[in-house]
Amino acid sequence: MSQNTELSKVRADKWLWAARFFRTRSLAKEAIESGKVHMNGSKIKVSRELQVGDTLTVRQGHATRLEEKTIVITALSDNRGSATIAATLYQETAESQAQREFMAEQRKLMNLARPDTKPDKKQRRELSKFKNQW
Repeated sequence: MSQNTELSKVRADKWLWAARFFRTRSLAKEAIESGKVHMNGSKIKVSRELQVGDTLTVRQGHATRLEEKTIVITALSDNRGSATIAATLYQETAESQAQREFMAEQRKLMNLARPDTKPDKKQRRELSKFKNQW
């Protein structure tokens, strides 16, 4: 039933898996249960039935690279297909895209503050001397 028009409702974990937000249904289930998936600002349950037009907020990634997407469901599917088919199941909001681009730019700026190389022996001695002063 890949992207079947007969479907009027699909379980949240099945849809997130079919839309390729998570690699397995069990990972989708864990994300929902841990509060990383919200509908209209409130947590949902795994068995929540999603419909076309529902708005979801999905957090993915780890602490240093946490991405939050706000999406509107445009089609339903309970089977996992190719990435091109999965991309037609939802539409990301413009605000969400702008926020993700802003956060990516901030991460780039944070990485610019890092030195390109490790300190050499002389620089390490100077660092330890500086630290020991305090």
